[in-house]
Amino acid sequence: MASQLIENGNLPKRSGDVAISMASAMDLKLFRIFRAVVEAGGFTAAQIELNISLAAISKQISDLEIRLGMRLCTRGREKFCLTEEGKLIYEASLELFMALDNFRERVGNVRGELLGDLNIAVIDNTVSDAGSPLVAALKALQEKAPKARVRLNVAPLEEIEQGILKGRFAVGIVPVYSARDEFKVVPLYEEKSELYCSNTHPLFAMADEDIGEKCLAEAQFIDHAYAVHKEKLKLLGLRNVTAVATQVEAVAILIMTGRYLGYLPTHWAESYVQRDMMRSIKAHAFSIATPVKLLCKPNAPHNPLLEVFLETMQGRTEKL
Repeated sequence: MASQLIENGNLPKRSGDVAISMASAMDLKLFRIFRAVVEAGGFTAAQIELNISLAAISKQISDLEIRLGMRLCTRGREKFCLTEEGKLIYEASLELFMALDNFRERVGNVRGELLGDLNIAVIDNTVSDAGSPLVAALKALQEKAPKARVRLNVAPLEEIEQGILKGRFAVGIVPVYSARDEFKVVPLYEEKSELYCSNTHPLFAMADEDIGEKCLAEAQFIDHAYAVHKEKLKLLGLRNVTAVATQVEAVAILIMTGRYLGYLPTHWAESYVQRDMMRSIKAHAFSIATPVKLLCKPNAPHNPLLEVFLETMQGRTEKL
């Protein structure tokens, strides 16, 4: 049966009171689908997360729009984009699911159980870092809260920060390049980075003691658009920056062209070094340490599951 939206191309007209009364009794499944579509960035990408067909997703979103009496997003041939109303509904849905999680957690506490969802966000390419306590902490959390559900997201730094502030993520594990007063910050560990070139770069075959200021002045460098590291600027000074990268892997791709020097986490670059595909340049002079910290919203509602995770992360950090 075709929805009203599909039949006439317009949303049904409702008074504000009617729309609100219908929203109050609405199936939460529609809001969950809408949230998944927004966070996936579109209908097609949400299919994997939801495990339902594109047609089913489209029908559910149309049903939600009809019940609310407003258009939430553009789709079809147009690029997926939230309307202004859609942005407000998405933010309201985050608050709704946070309230539901808090309710489940309180019920679980009465029964002596840890329940609910814990949304965690991390930056990319951290699994190879032996200094990270995340894997051990997640394992310990599962043992303490076997009925809880963890949602682990990999996202860019800015998206993680915004997601925490808006309630999409309960916690983020990220490199911190400057003080952030809007977050509760828990220090975890330091990630070491070094300056690298590929095996096709002129500096690859040179000994560190032969790489002087003249060589560095002539070299081309990669700027990390996602990281403003004061220590790096202090060590290297102003250099000939001719490329910009937004993620660790993007830096590595540019380095592998043989034209550029760029910073990479040492744990990430290790496999390339072992295969003689890259080498570190003057590590004694140019290595830097970036603090990796846990961020969460300072005034977030009481969340026992999050508290257990924070305690577990801190406990694992102390053992490293």
